[in-house]
Amino acid sequence: MEEILDLAKRVAEEAEVYQINSSYTPVSFEANKLKQMETKETRGAALRLVRNGRVGFSATTDLRDPMKLVNDALAVAELGAEAKFHFPSAAIKREIQVYDPLVEGLEVAAMIDLGRGVIEKVLAYNSSILCDVGISKHVEEVLLINSRGGEAAYKKTAMAGSVHGNLMRDTEMLDVYDERVACQLAASYDDLAEKLIESFEQAKRVATAPTKSMPVLFTPKGIAGTLMLPLQAALNGKTVLQGASALGDRLEQRVFDPRVTIIDDGTLDFAPRSAVCDDEGVATRRTPIVEQGVLKNFYYDLQTAGLAGRESTGNGFRSLYSLPSPSPTSVLVAEGHDAFEDMVKGVKEGILVDQVMGAWAGNVLSGDFSANVHLGYKIENGQIAGRVKDTMVAGNVFEALKNGLEAIGKEAVWIHGSLKVPALLFKSISVSTKH
Repeated sequence: MEEILDLAKRVAEEAEVYQINSSYTPVSFEANKLKQMETKETRGAALRLVRNGRVGFSATTDLRDPMKLVNDALAVAELGAEAKFHFPSAAIKREIQVYDPLVEGLEVAAMIDLGRGVIEKVLAYNSSILCDVGISKHVEEVLLINSRGGEAAYKKTAMAGSVHGNLMRDTEMLDVYDERVACQLAASYDDLAEKLIESFEQAKRVATAPTKSMPVLFTPKGIAGTLMLPLQAALNGKTVLQGASALGDRLEQRVFDPRVTIIDDGTLDFAPRSAVCDDEGVATRRTPIVEQGVLKNFYYDLQTAGLAGRESTGNGFRSLYSLPSPSPTSVLVAEGHDAFEDMVKGVKEGILVDQVMGAWAGNVLSGDFSANVHLGYKIENGQIAGRVKDTMVAGNVFEALKNGLEAIGKEAVWIHGSLKVPALLFKSISVSTKH
């Protein structure tokens, strides 16, 4: 890395070398049987430099010829974007706990046993269920140095478990899925099996939802699948710069219900999206995005922050072969005061949405969503009446969070290892059912 940086400094005003060593080991089961186990390793370096005020970039996994990496970056800089930033000048010395040696040392045989344990638990409930299970571990080491004295290094682990159950009943097919991701070793994934079984049990009865606007209760998983994509797009500093964000001109204004607070936090110990710094050497931080309904910040990397006349929020992330771009770390939605059971009891007629499909097909930038309810239930007189089929929900995220929020659950749950959100009950969302 020092050799690459030294060569780049001779021909450029500023330079940065980013190196990543990554090992990913997935074990997968399909239809209750072990299908695949492998390890994928990546080791490479990326060079970003500023020459004549323009950004050049190149990356390689072949480090035998550092000068080629420099020359390729110089060639890109001739047509590169105008640099609106300087690299950080301080070394990152703090520690955030994101590494567990037990994950790195986990044997494939133990991962296979974890997967089989999930399948055995589900099949003990119903031997007709076909289970796809994934158990994986990821070990990543990131090193970063630049020509202004910036320097950072950290090692991170992640372990994930996922389960997808499929059950055929006559001509009907029911799919249920769940997952859990963390930086630390998981002793078992029995909780995933138990949630799957609970969902299959609740889905035994079938109810019909009417076509009209009515209260809709989203579980944390339902929120992640429906509302978060347009919300995160609107809060992205790059989207704001492009003039495409529905919230772009609303800083310091009330955009949501006063009960809504959203934090982006890259400093949480053992959260998969945490790190000592982002992929540009900017220290991660806890950034208030929305406070009591008032829009406070967007998230930025160095370049978008420079273009916007703001400061990077430590959200510049990338892969080996891409330039950094603004990306959220751990998104935390503040909890409310209502127990989930009480939220259900408070609905006379409505639906509960747990899994969705196709929500991305809406107009993401405007906040519109239209999603098939992959797994959801009819609520009648405060009780779950049965599973709904051939049902869709549609609405606008920004309008729903500003004027349509009825209640916020008191228990936030981690989804995908990057979002911690409680259940949300909305007063009226458009529901349509094919009869």
